[in-house]
Order: sequence, then C-alpha cells, then structure tokens
Amino acid sequence: MNSFFKRGQVVTAIGLALSHGTNDAQKTMGIITLGLIASGVLKPTPEDAFPVPLWVVALSAAAISAGTATGGWRLIRTLGGKFYKIRPVHGFGTQVASASVILGAALMGGPVSTTHVVSSAIMGAGSSERFSKVRWGVGKQIVLTWIVTIPATSLFAALVFAAVRLVVPEAAAAQAP
Repeated sequence: MNSFFKRGQVVTAIGLALSHGTNDAQKTMGIITLGLIASGVLKPTPEDAFPVPLWVVALSAAAISAGTATGGWRLIRTLGGKFYKIRPVHGFGTQVASASVILGAALMGGPVSTTHVVSSAIMGAGSSERFSKVRWGVGKQIVLTWIVTIPATSLFAALVFAAVRLVVPEAAAAQAP
C-alpha cells in the first residue's frame, strides 16, 4: 500500500501546488493591484472594475515560486517530521484534504492560509491514528508564531510608513484630507 500512496502523492502534490498558487497568488495580486489603483497608476474601467495587469500575475507567480523554493524545504521538514512520522498514506490524505479546502476557498473567494490548512490536516491525520503520536508542543509553537505574526507585521509596516513619511514629506502632504 505504501508504494500505491507514494505514487498517488505525485498527483495530490500537483493538486496541492495548484491550490496553493490559486489561493496565495490571488492575495498577492490583489495587494499589488490595489496599490496601483490607490496610487493612480491603474484606472479601473466600467467593464473591468479591478484590472490585474499581466506583469502583476507573472510577478506574483515568480514571488510565490521563489518563496516556496527558498523557504519551502524548512516548512516541509517541520510539517513532515516534527509533528509525527508521516507515512505515505498520511501524506496522501493530508494533501487531498488540504488541496480540497484551499482550492474550495479560492474558488469561493475566501482567503485561507495554506500553512494553517496543511498543518491542521497533518495534526488531524496524526490524531486519527493515535492522539498521543502528535507532538503537540510543536503545534503550540506554530500557533504562537501565527498569533505573533500579524501584530509584528503590522508594527513593521507602521515603522516603514513612518520612515517613508520622514524621507518623503510630500507623501504625507498628499495623504492629508
């Protein structure tokens, strides 16, 4: 059975990669396009209320690919071995469940975190075999990181904005009502 599920994981990995790109790239493209519209570089038209230039699509795909290529292995190592020892059957089930949730959310227009979904699916697969097999301490560390990430990035963005306002004072004047 292991060889069957190992071969099947090629198909499920492709599905998970497709869903990851479909969901995460949409968020990236939306932020870039929103910035272009807000800065006046891009003008919405009545026919296409939110136009996304082709170069934004290509840039987003390249950024997602580069991020996965450079940081993906560390994430895979954590998810694939630190929660519990994943066998091919667990990997197959986890990938099918994750790809279904992520792609479903993307098709309905709901942004979800690929990492959150995959982590939850892996913990669920491990728990279904034996609850004590999952290293819950690793899960707690990941959840704590998720909780800290949003306020930390908000603070960083505020600091960058304040620095830009100091360097480019006309940007602050343009923001005034």
